[in-house]
Order: sequence, then structure tokens, then C-alpha cells
Amino acid sequence: MKTVFTNIILYTLFALAGTLQAQNTFTNPVIWSDVPDMDAVRVGNDYWMVSTTMHFSPGAPIMHSKDLVHWETVNYIFDTLTDSPKNNLEGGNVYGRGQWAASLKYHKGKFYCFFGTGGRSFLYSTTDPRKKWDIIWQSDTYYHDAAFFIDDDDRPFLFFNASHIQLREFYPDFRPGFKEDGVSCEVIHGEPKGLLEGSHVYKHDGKYYLTCIWWPRGGIRTQVCFRADKIDGDYANNMKVILSDDAGMRGRGVAQGYFIDTPNGEWWSMMFQDHDAVGRIPYLMPLQWKDGWPMLGDENGKIAKVQRIPGGGKKCKERISASDEFKKPKLDIVWEWNHNPDNSLWSLTERKGFLRLKTGKVVGSIFEARNTLTQRTYGPKSEASIRIDISQMKEGDHAGLSTYCSQPGTIEVVVENGERYLLMTDRTAEKARIAFNMDIIYLRAEADFTTDNAIFSYSEDGKEWKQLGDSFHMVFNLEHFVGNRFAIFNYATKQSGGWVDVDWFHFVKQ
Repeated sequence: MKTVFTNIILYTLFALAGTLQAQNTFTNPVIWSDVPDMDAVRVGNDYWMVSTTMHFSPGAPIMHSKDLVHWETVNYIFDTLTDSPKNNLEGGNVYGRGQWAASLKYHKGKFYCFFGTGGRSFLYSTTDPRKKWDIIWQSDTYYHDAAFFIDDDDRPFLFFNASHIQLREFYPDFRPGFKEDGVSCEVIHGEPKGLLEGSHVYKHDGKYYLTCIWWPRGGIRTQVCFRADKIDGDYANNMKVILSDDAGMRGRGVAQGYFIDTPNGEWWSMMFQDHDAVGRIPYLMPLQWKDGWPMLGDENGKIAKVQRIPGGGKKCKERISASDEFKKPKLDIVWEWNHNPDNSLWSLTERKGFLRLKTGKVVGSIFEARNTLTQRTYGPKSEASIRIDISQMKEGDHAGLSTYCSQPGTIEVVVENGERYLLMTDRTAEKARIAFNMDIIYLRAEADFTTDNAIFSYSEDGKEWKQLGDSFHMVFNLEHFVGNRFAIFNYATKQSGGWVDVDWFHFVKQ
């Protein structure tokens, strides 16, 4: 009996130890969702990260973490972009443009964020990343994948462009243009051959480190680092490959991201990988300073799948995508519109507890539809479902749920000749259709990023679901340059003035 009791205690202790170990570890990819071009800073025990959102609005999300693993979206740097009417889907669009590759820095009580839009460049600042960000510098010139940097003597600089990387110095008061008598030079002269972009700059132990992705001909995306003794020093002749690994996805190198230290003096790095339909997803790995170089990954330069959580495993809130009951007067922060919204054509108050989406003009397709509301999908699998009242749709209207990107799939209601039909579409081509005559319909999209296939289903009561059409194969391409998102849409092809009311949106991550 004593032996049995002892074995029970030992088994319990081993199980508890295993549970604690699991609680103190994470699995790469650390965020299995489209969160590319990351940059982050640490202030005290808090980490703040910015990412790319391209044409979506609001944009440049600010995410917060306590452990580099669990991230919560807490703000956006801007609400809308006003580069051109195309940001409003007027006279064209800005798919594949918009905000990307932001550079985030913290210096003497202020946060700074620099990014370009493909046509212009902006520098924003704030004292509190959860509150309003203000433009302090802007230019009609686009500075590609730029790295903003403030030196110890308070002088601000910008590294920018691809392959041939330039360095310019700002005025200390950030007046327009660059400092006429300031630093102005080319620090990388196009060597090594192959694309160099995604610049980040750091100062460590008195030396300057310029880190970029390198895409050598015939190779994979690789992280390289250049080192110099002064801000405009000899970077080009001091280069080292610091990471070349595809994390088991052949040919898909993990690269482009940031270095960061922890309060206890450890160093970590987050880099991303092109991961097909889900988008570009981050991996977290340790960084070791070896012989004055920041080497990434384990002792063999590889990215471990399971690793311990930095800082001892203190879990924090994780919220990048989420369900929404639409019961509050403001949209949940996880939502983004496709392009700038028309705020006169949506409401959370006209019908309490519902999101109302109205049609404002006649368009040709979902790509021209204002007020398409989106959230990120997640791997390995995730699903979204909605309950929608379609009683006020007009002739020619389309409304429903999509796995949205440049080649979307949808399950949608269309009104034709006064009759309602439920459609499943594949890249805007109709693949399945049924007639129905109900005012309320439930729609669901299930995305499996182990196969990049999605299934669309519908229900009359929210309990029994029926698949509509065949599986839909999701893709990623450069036309939109973002991963597939779940999207709620409503647009008119014949007459404006109709609307739909969405009761709720339910998100499930597996």
C-alpha cells in the first residue's frame, strides 16, 4: 500500500512538473497569423510592437506584451490614410500599398514610428502608445523599408532603400526635409548581390548594427548584419549572416524583424516567414552576442519549435482576433476596414446590438466595396461565423462572409429578380447556389492553414450546418500582399440604399 501511495505521489509530481513546463514554453510560429514587418521596443517590463496592415484602416497596429509571446492589440497609429482618393476606393484602390515596414523607437520618454505608404513617408510620435499618435514629420517621397534611429547624442537618422542603403540625418526639431549640413551618404553599395531590405538599426557596446534581409540568387530569405564603429562608418566591409533557416518549410527563409532585450538582460529576436495563405507569420528565437555579432537561433543557428517563454513564463493577455457581439457603441479594436471607411454607411446604434452595413453606391465587385470589415485569420485552423438579417437587401445586393484577399472565397446572399439566393463563390466565380426565403441566415467560414483550404457552410438555426459548394483553396500573392482575412461585406450592383444587420461575429482559433 505504501508503494502504491508513493507511486501516486511521484506520478502527481511528474504530471505537475510537466504542466508547469508546458505553461512556461511556447511553440513557433509564436503568432500564427499575418503580423509581418514587426518592430518592437521595451520600456520597463512592457513590450510594444508595430506591424504592417497595408491598405486596411485603421492602420499600423500597436500591440502590447509582457513576455514577447502573448500579444494584445491596444491601438493604431492612424485612423485613415489620405494620400489619394484611392484610399477611399474612389478612382481606383491601394491594394498592395498603404502602410508597411514601420520602424518603432523609444527615446527619452517618447515613442517614434516611421513608415512609408509606397507614395509618401510619415514619422509619428507619442508619449503613451495607447493614446493618440501625432505626425511630426512627413514627406511626399517614399523611403523604402526605412529604419529610424536616434543616437545617444539625440541626433535622429534614417536608413532607407533596398540593396543600396542610404543614410540621412533629420533636423533635431524634425522640420521638413533632412539636415542640410547633416550626415548624408550611402552605407551599403549593393553588395552582397541580391535584395537587401527590411532595415533595422541598433547600437550595442558602442558599435552600430544595421540588419537586413538578404535574398541571394538561388537561396532563401536570409538575415544579415552589417557592423560599424560610427553611424556613417564602414558597414559594407563588415558583414555576417546571422540566420539562415526555413524552420522546416522548405525554401521559406525566416527573416526580417527585430532584436530586443529583456529586463533580466537576455536578448531575443522576432523574425517572420512567408507562410502561404495565412500570410507572413512571426517566429521568436533567442539571440546570443558572439564575438560582437548578434547570432540568432540555437547553438546551430536553427529555430527551435518549442522554447521557453522569455521572462520565466509570466502569461499576459493575448488578443489579436476576437468574437464580437456588437453591443458596444464602438467597434472592437481588433477590426479593420478594407480601405478607409465611409462612416455614414455603417452603425452600431441604429439597431442596438447589431452592426448595420449600408450600401452607398453601385459597384462591380467585392474589391470595390466600401465598409468591408475584416479580422486576421489564424493557423493552424480558425473559423468565423455570423448571424445576419438580410431582410432589407435590395435588388442586386451581395452580402455575406469571406476568406478575403486578392483571390477571395465567399458564402453570400444575393437578390436577383426579387428572389434570394445563397451562393458560394471561388475567386468571384459562382460555384454553388440554393434558393431560400428567410430573413435571418447563419454563415460560417472554416480555414485550415495546414492545407490552405476553406469550407463554407450555412444554417437556418445556428445549430445544424450544411456545407455549400466544394472546398475553396486559399492563396497569398503580391497583388494584395496580405494573408487571407475573415471579412463581412455588403455591396450593391444595381441600386444603393439597402442594408444588412449583423447580430454577432464568432471567432474560434484551434
